[in-house]
Amino acid sequence: MHLRVTFVAAARCSSLLAERFEDDRPLDQAGWDEVQRAAHELVPLAAAELRYCSPTPRSRATGDALGYAPLAQPALRDCDMGRWRGFTLGEAMAREPELVDTWLADPRSTPHGGESLMAFISRVGGWLDTRPASDGGRIVAVAEPSVLRAALVYALKAPPSTYWSIDVRPLSTVTVSGHTGRWHLRLDGTRQ
Repeated sequence: MHLRVTFVAAARCSSLLAERFEDDRPLDQAGWDEVQRAAHELVPLAAAELRYCSPTPRSRATGDALGYAPLAQPALRDCDMGRWRGFTLGEAMAREPELVDTWLADPRSTPHGGESLMAFISRVGGWLDTRPASDGGRIVAVAEPSVLRAALVYALKAPPSTYWSIDVRPLSTVTVSGHTGRWHLRLDGTRQ
């Protein structure tokens, strides 16, 4: 069975430079404004047979504002950052620079006491692989940018270090198609 899963990055709840690990804040005004500007492109995704979101307030609010009425999925939550939860990368670096360097270099490390990058990628990939199969089925999932990066690394079977090279902006989309263990990146261009 062949599925098409479109991930939508949640709108922002702070400036990109102030992004925090496992940020549970709701959308800020800029985030709401972004949703309104992008709605004409993203609302059609509500036609998907299944609509999901990560359990964060900003993911749920983004999905609701776009008319998806998404079902929260715990497997789509951000990476568990342990004692760094709520910190920006700069704050974690200022407090524990060697441990941040270890975390960035070793995808199996958990210097923060939370989840390793490898475990996070595997969790998101496991969610992707267990979606209900229906030939030609379409799924939309609103999640944190980190979840989109993890899904891409998993789907492409890329080295974990690739995670750090993927830039995901608020309300950007990425689609993977295929089935368990065989996913492909799908790039949709403008239609003329």
